[in-house]
Amino acid sequence: MSEPIPSTIPAGIGRERQFEVYVGGARGVSPRVPVSFDALERRARKAMSPEGYAYVAGGAGREETIGENRAAFERWRILPRMLRDVSRRETAVEVLGTPFSTPFALCPIGVLEMAHNHADVGVARAAAAEGIPFVFSNQASRPMEETARAMGDAPRWFQLYWSTHDELVESLVARAEACGCGAIVLTLDTTMLGWRIRDLDLAYLPFLRGKGIAQYTSDPVFLEALQETLRREAPPTGRITLAALGTLWELASSFPGPRLQGLRSGLARAAVRRFVETYSRPSLSWDDLAFLRERTRLPILLKGVLHPADAEAAVEHGMDGIYVSNHGGRQVDGSVGTMDVLPAIVDAVGGRVPVVVDSGVRSGADVFRALALGASAVGLGRPYVWGLAAGGEEGVREVIRNLRADFDLTMGLAGCASLSDIGRDSVQRAA
Repeated sequence: MSEPIPSTIPAGIGRERQFEVYVGGARGVSPRVPVSFDALERRARKAMSPEGYAYVAGGAGREETIGENRAAFERWRILPRMLRDVSRRETAVEVLGTPFSTPFALCPIGVLEMAHNHADVGVARAAAAEGIPFVFSNQASRPMEETARAMGDAPRWFQLYWSTHDELVESLVARAEACGCGAIVLTLDTTMLGWRIRDLDLAYLPFLRGKGIAQYTSDPVFLEALQETLRREAPPTGRITLAALGTLWELASSFPGPRLQGLRSGLARAAVRRFVETYSRPSLSWDDLAFLRERTRLPILLKGVLHPADAEAAVEHGMDGIYVSNHGGRQVDGSVGTMDVLPAIVDAVGGRVPVVVDSGVRSGADVFRALALGASAVGLGRPYVWGLAAGGEEGVREVIRNLRADFDLTMGLAGCASLSDIGRDSVQRAA
């Protein structure tokens, strides 16, 4: 339990978190996970398998885009103002009807079982406890229903990958509505996997081992389609090796029910085959959005938008929000950093819909800079996964607390008592 902050110290989540850490230190208690992002990543790497770490840390190609995301944030410098009453800071905001205690959400990240066995459920509990929305991944390690139960009434959205099977798309969206998700985040930039060298060097793709496909193996439409896959002749298995047997055993553990049953029935292998055939649709076009719009009452955000013309087209096609993202640098090597294109996209939509941004967020200063350039909220990705790997659910909670505190203090020290005080005059582009 955190120490109460002395009544002589003005309230605020930033001051409270600082006091909690420093008082703990005086009693010989260190934070559960490192506050420094670099130290946190190092701790997580030690806790993860080489394959798990590579999957989360890696980007496309030479990983130029990962570096560009950070450089794009750092090109914008905060311009603090003085002698403003910032003794109380208000950080709450509402985006498309979803309440945020602080203007960031946890991004959808797949295969969280590679970080910790509590996976999506541990993250969900942490997000709910801290009042931060969690965007359920389409490539989750736990079914959305289980994750939603762990959150109670806390806010969540659902990320959708548009598969080659429209009935499956419809089913996933209906399940998200039934699970209390407040929006659909249609991800556009992953109609094919990027050229990810770290994974290729290890010759490792988690989905082929049955990891990260829980939304599929829990879906009635997908399970019905499995019967057709089982009726088809399976492709040749090749030479049987110890490694192949290990992969088959690992794969069998991913299918609901007893492991041996999934192995003997062939359902586990068939589920992976069906997933590979179904996953994502490169032919997706603007005309397809009407299908989704007609099948859900939820707001729809388009994730992966990097061009102002695409942002304008999204609004024209009846979409409810723009999610500026380059998938954390995992899809297109040499892509633009999200903060470099954010101002033009905000200008293009002209306040008609909210704009969320992710890719490269590491600090409260990053959240502040994104809001100053017109974002309604930001998405936090890898840092919370490192927290999960390093400290489980409590590790995620500490990462959230630290970012909330950092943002609160940055606001106050920049002379902003409320989010409405943060504007483009709060930052300037570095020379």
